[in-house]
Amino acid sequence: MTPSPRSGARGDLFDPLCPTRRLLDRIGTKWTSMAVKVLASAAPGELRFAELQRRMPGVSQKMLSVTLRNLARDGLVVRRVEPTVPPRVHYRLTDLGLSLEEVLAAVRDWAEEHMAEIDASGAG
Repeated sequence: MTPSPRSGARGDLFDPLCPTRRLLDRIGTKWTSMAVKVLASAAPGELRFAELQRRMPGVSQKMLSVTLRNLARDGLVVRRVEPTVPPRVHYRLTDLGLSLEEVLAAVRDWAEEHMAEIDASGAG
């Protein structure tokens, strides 16, 4: 059994049931990070699918749809559908999703500070 984070023990990153590993499997894509950032910029408001796609250069309609479906499944995003023809679909971050944005912002800050070093190391 993987330890609970509240127990003070740390999970084993090599164990498929480790909470950290499971989370990284779910949110460790660039599209997830971008979607959370774009939705956070609109918080507490909502964005429609097309607006999200416009603000995420390079994302395909299919990849954005999969990303938003996964975020909704995990309770990070709320999806609201207006019963119009065609339906208008709106997305917003939940409180849990907003708390994830804080963590992802720290990763972006770290990348801004260190990416040049990483690039220089790989230039070998």
